[in-house]
Amino acid sequence: MRIDIVTGFPKIVEGPLNESIIKMGRRKKAVEIAIHDLRDFTTDKHRTIDDYPYGGGPGMVLKIEPFYKALQQIFLERDVSKAHIVMPSPRGRVFNQSVATELSLKEHLVFLCGHYKGIDERIHHFYKIDEISIGDYILSSGEIASLVIIDSIVRLLPGVIKDINSAWTDSFSEDLLDVPYYTRPEEFMGVKVPEVLLSGHHQKIAEWRQKMREKITKERRPDLYKKYVETTK
Repeated sequence: MRIDIVTGFPKIVEGPLNESIIKMGRRKKAVEIAIHDLRDFTTDKHRTIDDYPYGGGPGMVLKIEPFYKALQQIFLERDVSKAHIVMPSPRGRVFNQSVATELSLKEHLVFLCGHYKGIDERIHHFYKIDEISIGDYILSSGEIASLVIIDSIVRLLPGVIKDINSAWTDSFSEDLLDVPYYTRPEEFMGVKVPEVLLSGHHQKIAEWRQKMREKITKERRPDLYKKYVETTK
């Protein structure tokens, strides 16, 4: 997979993209990631990427020209028809594990990182853009939201995680939360690991884990549990 990130604040994304699972994915060549600094696509001497909104009001708006030029540069080397452009936005479709799986199957992803009041709306006239919301709250920048989405995607790519079943059985698979996990020591300050996990009986362990997933989901995310019950009828 190829991921391009268009941002006015490249330092926000540089560190996380070189750590943990994403670093592993890049090292294993499961994903190639390129960062494009919006300020490299400006023409004025101050490298300005924002301006006041037409019609007045508080805040600043990111200018269309740098984004347009950055995308033009990206698609000089890449086929635009194979690209899926993502823009984190409160008005987008809600991000979940299903969307992460969908995006992990794409050949090329391009992330447009907004800031301030967002990006000049006219960018939508030139490119088809998938707006995605990671939740009903406001962040200071689209870079942070993009990192969340990218992390969810990269860990699903073949070869990134040694045991891919670990990724596919995490919370939200099958609309259920994940089970509690335990490791050594077997007992800590009088608190023991559930006996069934020490039994070596794989069927009983699987049954216990399924019951725990359903129990925890019902208690903590009744909305997910309702969806799970409806899809398993």
